[in-house]
Amino acid sequence: MPGLLDGKRILVTGVITDSSIAFHTAKVAQEQGAEVVLTGFGRMRLIERIAERLPKQAPVVELDVTNSEHLDGLSGKVGEYVDGLDGVVHSIGFAPASCLGADFLEAPWEDVSSALEISAYSLKSLTKACLPLMGQGGSVVGMDFDARVAWPAYDWMGVAKAALESTSRYLARELGPRGIRVNLVSAGPVRTMAAKSIPGFKGLEDTWGERAPLGWDVEDPTPVGQSVCALLSDWLPKTTGSMVMADGGFHALGA
Repeated sequence: MPGLLDGKRILVTGVITDSSIAFHTAKVAQEQGAEVVLTGFGRMRLIERIAERLPKQAPVVELDVTNSEHLDGLSGKVGEYVDGLDGVVHSIGFAPASCLGADFLEAPWEDVSSALEISAYSLKSLTKACLPLMGQGGSVVGMDFDARVAWPAYDWMGVAKAALESTSRYLARELGPRGIRVNLVSAGPVRTMAAKSIPGFKGLEDTWGERAPLGWDVEDPTPVGQSVCALLSDWLPKTTGSMVMADGGFHALGA
């Protein structure tokens, strides 16, 4: 039986550990027939070892989304492994400690600007860097955490996610004429290394499953990865500028 992504060439960013949403997205994509290339930054040997845990070991390209040389050379480096891209997964986010779980009013601009550049502006940077490899029918999917409300402890990362949501809509407008879709998947809390760095975030993890109509397992990123792969597939050809909720239905309920 053919897979949902048979023949697709997918770039997945943000794989740090095998508990990450990015890793599980890459895993589901391979299981559905895609050829996957990963990007990593900082601990490249660790990421390469993590890549060995996928169903098929994927090549890893170094990418710092704040480094113009890395971005300018990305299409060439990815092109050493695939002859084009059908999909790009943006799973990149970072905020300094002052921007998370501290005094929202006291976070300095230099820290806030770093959070915005890495967590939001990078969606544009990454997409632009990949355009030479993308053609009609391509799909860009970013990872989100619903920024329509103010979450406890999330602070300036929540602001960065709001910027990410807006950026995705403008990219959808710009790239639609090229036949490229841009969407986000807003996930419920998953117990990843990134989540553990957010003070007070555990409170959301502890209550999410009780309130979500479909329930929620903070230890299982697979449903989120499946949602990402659905958007990477050809089965949503006229969906762009959208935010797909993969949160067990939590977003539909009042506080």
